[in-house]
Amino acid sequence: MNDPRLTKLAETLLDHSCRVERGENVLIEAIDLPDPTLVCRLVEMAAQRGAQPFVTWKNQDILRSLYMTGTEANIGAAGELERARMQRMHAYIGIRGSANSSQFVDVPHEKLDLYQKYWWQPVHSEVRVPKTKWVVLRYPTPSMAQAADMSTQAFEDFYFSVCTTDYAQMARNQEPLVRRMWDANKVRIIGPGTDLTFSIKDMNVRPCHGQRNIPDGEVFTAPVRDSVNGIIRYNAASRYQGTVFQQVEFEFKQGKIVRATCANAPEALNKILDSDEGARYIGEWSIGCNNHVRKPMLDTLFDEKIGGSIHLTPGNAYDECDNGNRSRVHWDLVLIQTPEYGGGEIWFDDQLLRKDGRFVPEDLQGLNEGL
Repeated sequence: MNDPRLTKLAETLLDHSCRVERGENVLIEAIDLPDPTLVCRLVEMAAQRGAQPFVTWKNQDILRSLYMTGTEANIGAAGELERARMQRMHAYIGIRGSANSSQFVDVPHEKLDLYQKYWWQPVHSEVRVPKTKWVVLRYPTPSMAQAADMSTQAFEDFYFSVCTTDYAQMARNQEPLVRRMWDANKVRIIGPGTDLTFSIKDMNVRPCHGQRNIPDGEVFTAPVRDSVNGIIRYNAASRYQGTVFQQVEFEFKQGKIVRATCANAPEALNKILDSDEGARYIGEWSIGCNNHVRKPMLDTLFDEKIGGSIHLTPGNAYDECDNGNRSRVHWDLVLIQTPEYGGGEIWFDDQLLRKDGRFVPEDLQGLNEGL
């Protein structure tokens, strides 16, 4: 794809997201890209800035074969090699395309769990996320356009519009929400099939405006680990390890998921939650506020940013907003609260923060722009 918008995107990734500086090592990891142009732009532009670019080019077909035949020995060795390299990086840009988003659906859970435990967690959870300047993004492909129920051309236009938005203005709009989250104690989430409470007292708060994900648009924290009680019913389908889960519902008692079900694959759902002790506790809670993204498309990086949404994440907590939960699972499941998806409310202590996807307090009206 020889598109000048790729140059603008590369500038956003290098200068805004990763703030690449002279002498820094930058790892560009590309998975299933149909075209190398964006990677070439990143290599050339990183070098122009005096950085040292490194590239890994991966393919999902090959990864599937590695996972299917994987053992603790060879998956562990791959993890050790990539961990050693990641430890030498100052920045990481992960670009993920997909010719077939269901490519891993028939890989046994125990094989994917080997990858999570011995490859993903040591490299990404333990090194890349806490110790590098990183950003991850999808690459526009026909399969993504199909998932979004759009033509390829229309999806590409949407993709570049969303991914190169005015992140500086987004940051300004998020500031009053950050302050309110810092001051809040009890959170209550209400909606069809959902009545959930938890505390965020004294938890750190992180606004996201293009420095970790592209597209971006969320403000996240973590609940006090043992404070989550009640029921949540997610209304956005979610693909995890190749399987699409529909209508996931959790019941919590003292922070732990004590009942988990879904419309189509409850056994697989519970296997994921039984991966380790932390998988049944929540590691992140986030409010989505990118109003350019309006409907789910089975892609977490887009769906979790939907204006009027939240995501409540079983598994590992980020160091930036750490409630102490540790897991090799980190699964962003999305609940949309706009009227088209059944509506709902968010309360901070005794004040209504958001109703049917729209923020109520006067100082948060900037976050309603475009709704």
